Amino acid sequence: MLLPYHHLKNLEAGTDEAGRGCLAGPVTAAALILPDTFKNALLNDSKQLSHTKREILRPLIETEALCYGVVHVYPKEIDQINILNASILAMHRSLEKLDVSPRFIIVDGNRFKPFLNIPHECIIKGDGKYMSIAAASVLAKTHRDAYMEKIHEEFPMYNWKKNKGYPTKEHRAAIKKYGATKYHRKSFRLLPEQLELNF
Repeated sequence: MLLPYHHLKNLEAGTDEAGRGCLAGPVTAAALILPDTFKNALLNDSKQLSHTKREILRPLIETEALCYGVVHVYPKEIDQINILNASILAMHRSLEKLDVSPRFIIVDGNRFKPFLNIPHECIIKGDGKYMSIAAASVLAKTHRDAYMEKIHEEFPMYNWKKNKGYPTKEHRAAIKKYGATKYHRKSFRLLPEQLELNF
């Protein structure tokens, strides 16, 4: 059973990211504030939900949230500042998009940097504990998946429509055959050492 809030009943924002472990595409973060009255029996950590359930939840969350923000940080910036900093930056930028300033922030995971002067707390596996983080995880995942499906049309040989840029055997086999694209993260190990690419 997901809890409605962690520390503050009113104006507590939850934030989460998707795509941190991918070889291609952005890292995507979402932040939102849910109303006290929000309830949804389907809602859970996005990784525990089917694609169909996530797609059902996305418009419901976007309609019912007091406010939300979703942001992509793209491979060029990921390569410049590293994936941890890019993930935190994406969460900060998603918080900046909120129309209402939160009074407390709960963050999925164990790493974050202070945002403005708003108190925050990191919660390991928070997307399986709190509604706002779970809802943010659904938005981050669905928005990122939609982006990967869009760029799949440009480079169908990598099958991003299915693997979403994660390091599957199929994705790595395509990288070995066709090389890296502008959407790949050059700072990541795209192939095992014995199959390294020269950029």
